[in-house]
Amino acid sequence: MTEAADDTLSDSRYGEVARDLPVLGERFGLGEIRGHRFLSAGLMNGNWRLETSQGPFALKRIMDVSLPLARRNLAVLAVLADAGVAVARPLVTTSGGTVAEIADRGYCLIPWTEGSHQSGTALALDQAADLGVLLGQIHQSLNDERTARLLPPGPQQVAALVTTPGAAHTEADRFLALIAALETQTAFDTAAAEALGERKVLLDKFGSERPTTEVALGPVGWTHGDVQHRNVLWRDGKIAGVIDWDRIRVRPFGEEVARTATVQFGGEDGFLDLERTAAFVAGYRSVVPIPVPALVDAVERLWWKRMSDYWQLVFHYDRGDHSCDHLFLSAERFLAWWTERREAVQEAFAAMP
Repeated sequence: MTEAADDTLSDSRYGEVARDLPVLGERFGLGEIRGHRFLSAGLMNGNWRLETSQGPFALKRIMDVSLPLARRNLAVLAVLADAGVAVARPLVTTSGGTVAEIADRGYCLIPWTEGSHQSGTALALDQAADLGVLLGQIHQSLNDERTARLLPPGPQQVAALVTTPGAAHTEADRFLALIAALETQTAFDTAAAEALGERKVLLDKFGSERPTTEVALGPVGWTHGDVQHRNVLWRDGKIAGVIDWDRIRVRPFGEEVARTATVQFGGEDGFLDLERTAAFVAGYRSVVPIPVPALVDAVERLWWKRMSDYWQLVFHYDRGDHSCDHLFLSAERFLAWWTERREAVQEAFAAMP
């Protein structure tokens, strides 16, 4: 076995993995493990590429969900693979499980899918439509009879808290107080304080336009939860695979459509590519005929969630986790852009197949 190509393995969260590899090799029947490399792109779990005598595999140390939930999600993955969805079937251990436990650590293993991540405008219009079709197929497959024994019927409606402008103001002021109390401020602290001031202005101006009910319009069912460029692999212009199935749960379909489009075609760029968004939505609606009012409702709910939420600052200041710092300021630029163009964004989500 060679040394890992990334020194992140020395991190206390991941250092056990190198010691666990021989046991994992036996449990999964991998034969000789010739090398391992930490994959730094993952935000929530620990991920490695393993080189073995049977080929390359993706190893995940499960840290973001409970092990029973991981087992359920991996079972769903196997069903989706049988249904022809672009996913890789998880490996089974010699004892017949999909999760190997060593002490308090859980691991799963999936055959390596060759491909690359394509963000934003890197996708052509027809590829944006293909991504929409894929999401529609995922929603269909997660909610048909093949998955019924693993994912029972969920509720017909899902309530989601609509944060009040007052609560959003209070949270902004909390972070401003934290920043003001720092002995020394970094460039991030200064920029965050400025952005929080601008956010408070937006809250004052648009707080009355927030959603008035907590129940979303449109169909509800089991969803992937994180379909976006970090979790979709492309090869030769086609979708090669969808990864990271840790967040399967019941949501309004429109919520995932809106989230996928805004993460894939906007956000980190500071604006939303409306043409690609329209192609993506049309692709989705060619599979799942979701009504336009449900999509408009979903995109407005997501707009207000972005307006009243500070999750990157929770990571930075409350958890001491700076891994998502780079997402904060681009998200603020995107929010300002979106707020000025809400009608145009709604029109993109009304695209016909």
